[in-house]
Amino acid sequence: MDFSYQLYSARNEASLDETLNTLASLGYKQVEGWGGQFADPAALAQSLKNAGLTMPTAHMGYGQLEDTDAALKIVDQVGIQTVYCPAPPSEAFRTGGGNWQEFGEGLAKIAAAFKAAGKGFGYHNHHWEFAKDANGKTPMELILDASPDTQWEMDLAWVVKASEDPQFWLSKLGSRITAVHVKDIAPAGQNADEDGWADVGHGTLDWKTLIADVKAKTQAKYFVLEHDKPLDAIRFARQSMDTLKSYGV
Repeated sequence: MDFSYQLYSARNEASLDETLNTLASLGYKQVEGWGGQFADPAALAQSLKNAGLTMPTAHMGYGQLEDTDAALKIVDQVGIQTVYCPAPPSEAFRTGGGNWQEFGEGLAKIAAAFKAAGKGFGYHNHHWEFAKDANGKTPMELILDASPDTQWEMDLAWVVKASEDPQFWLSKLGSRITAVHVKDIAPAGQNADEDGWADVGHGTLDWKTLIADVKAKTQAKYFVLEHDKPLDAIRFARQSMDTLKSYGV
């Protein structure tokens, strides 16, 4: 398997080029970009080429995606195949005040434009997307119900943080899941300085089993390692890759 690395995890590193070269040396074949990196798409494409990496997936914020033509130009320049919107457009959605139905319809329009351009489009969850409405529907379901073209990049650890069973969602909506974030949760009370996250294989999630389940139950083509707040982004990259290599996947 080729594993990817979400570059948001390395947002505090001094040099993108050095980071890319290090990731390649550790065995990564792909990286996932995020909105702050697309100011100079041509330079980014060259940096990826120099490191021998590809960027098949990326995160772009909803505001950036609303200018869909501009977003698609970036996608073409960098060689991205699928873009995932990483979060709802405002704080209101995180506190129960956002209109998820309307947001889902907005994502559906973007998905249609991406499909017409021969590209994939989807949404990446946190925990906010699993609070049920009066009809028993979760925001995640509302988003996917709005269009069959909207894919799901499942951040499985955030599903667990939402007190949901990831196996339930893998079985229910696996046909919509085209990428998975491989992220680990530290044991209770540990890694407070890293917001309770852990390097893959050093936390509470059984990723050896989960990877097999994802492969069996979903359409996921991309397995993207992420840590939301690593004190050392390269330590996270190294230790997590060592874990995955030990699984023999």
